[in-house]
Amino acid sequence: MADAPPTDDALRDDEDAYALSPDAMREIRDAVEQGDAPRLTALMEPLHPADIADLLEQLDQGPRHRLIALYGREFDGEILSELDDSIREDVIGALAPDVLTDAVRELESDDVVDLLEYLDEPTQEAILEVLEASDRVAVERAMAWPDQSAGRLMQREVVTAPERWTVGDAIDHLRASDDLPDQFYHVVLVDPRHRPVGHVTLGKLMAADRVTPLADLVEPSFRTIPATQDEEDVAYAFNQYHLISAPVVDDAGRLVGVITIDDAMIVMNEENEEDLLLLAGVGDESIADRTLQIARQRFPWLLVNLGTAILASVVISQFDEVLAALVALAVLMPIVASMGGNAATQSMTVAVRGLATRDLTGNNALRVLRREVVAAGINGAVFAVIMGVIGTIWFGLPMLGVVLGAAMVINLLVAGLAGVLVPLTLDRLGIDPALASGAFVTTVTDVVGFFAFLGLAAIVLL
Repeated sequence: MADAPPTDDALRDDEDAYALSPDAMREIRDAVEQGDAPRLTALMEPLHPADIADLLEQLDQGPRHRLIALYGREFDGEILSELDDSIREDVIGALAPDVLTDAVRELESDDVVDLLEYLDEPTQEAILEVLEASDRVAVERAMAWPDQSAGRLMQREVVTAPERWTVGDAIDHLRASDDLPDQFYHVVLVDPRHRPVGHVTLGKLMAADRVTPLADLVEPSFRTIPATQDEEDVAYAFNQYHLISAPVVDDAGRLVGVITIDDAMIVMNEENEEDLLLLAGVGDESIADRTLQIARQRFPWLLVNLGTAILASVVISQFDEVLAALVALAVLMPIVASMGGNAATQSMTVAVRGLATRDLTGNNALRVLRREVVAAGINGAVFAVIMGVIGTIWFGLPMLGVVLGAAMVINLLVAGLAGVLVPLTLDRLGIDPALASGAFVTTVTDVVGFFAFLGLAAIVLL
């Protein structure tokens, strides 16, 4: 007999077992307010470090500090890695020195580097002081690499083996080692100069006979990553070539660390989130940011939008006599600009995403541009007919419908062009297209839309 499907209540219970549910959140808040440390510890015990980080981000500073004080020595180092940059420094400052020491010592070197990267120098030094001498040296060496490079992203704990070893040699070595990384996916083969020449997956290692040479099990996808390579390029390589881990080498080709897929995917997710925020003109902003900080971050782009709006208004002012003679134009004018803006945003989003994933390049830019213009032309023709009919019926002026339809076609064609050309141009100039495309594209469609509609009206209707 088949098992009965889970009920809605069972599904909700199952979700609550893996996430910070609203009920659990309320109970945790209540335990913090009452100062009940044993109850708080019991409530927090089943939570993943990422859920605890979310909890800390949702709390105001006062309750957050009280929770940290009550939670005490149970504080896991992984929580610090999961925290948003905007509150990480505040949480570190609220931790007791001995708790911070234990928490940081639990982390892999790459996580410690990620922790230090966005902190001020006094806080960095405070964390470095609690590390053991060997760990501190490893972290300081990693911090010597350029910002947002593979050297900063890598972990220095690497499992290596000479290329001449057999499977049996490698297994015996692994069993005898007492300082293996908590997680690793490959054994990296190195030559006598400590240069990586291949790697073997743990699955193949465990399945092969002991006498099998490791060199016979090397993965064909093996590739090395320069320590100075930009982390965005590293994430692209992992996604493009389906890598699980990759050794990192210095300028001489010697092994200095390894990057694993979890770190590469974090970079990719951060890049995607950054592009999404930049397209909206809000920059590097999070829910935990303070009000004045948010206002300061948003102000420059609102100022840019004000400038573009004034430019569009200047265009409109050139046709004040036309608008005074035919009030219907003022009613219909926003429709043309709005449709153009929406169409341009669609094309721009596809173009910016294509540039970020490297699907849009100089080799296929013309084809993509042609496709966007044709698609915009088709939609423009359809909406021109629709709005032409609506304008004629609404105001009883057939030629007004013609003008409206013609302006719609022109603006949507320009929207298709601008949506691709603006991001491409900004990218060629070395400017992040996600950061500045929106303001330029909106300006183009507004100005062209108003000019086309009012200009045609002045010619045809007056």
